[in-house]
Amino acid sequence: MQVDTRTALLHGLIDAVGFVGGALAGWRLGRWFGFDILAPGPWTLDSLAGWAFLIAGLAGGKWLSMRWRARSLTKQ
Repeated sequence: MQVDTRTALLHGLIDAVGFVGGALAGWRLGRWFGFDILAPGPWTLDSLAGWAFLIAGLAGGKWLSMRWRARSLTKQ
């Protein structure tokens, strides 16, 4: 496996872990505050607020993974 391919796979894995980890963190934080996107019944403002927590978690996790990746590249 070439170094470029290995690096690309590692970057993709880091991005995926940040994206999924951030989504899970945002979902759990939303549930902790009482905003559950998986609550049964019709859509309410509580479920929409849960989606906002989830999306904020996605963005935050992706941002953290990109920041960590950029920092690790400058150390090389």
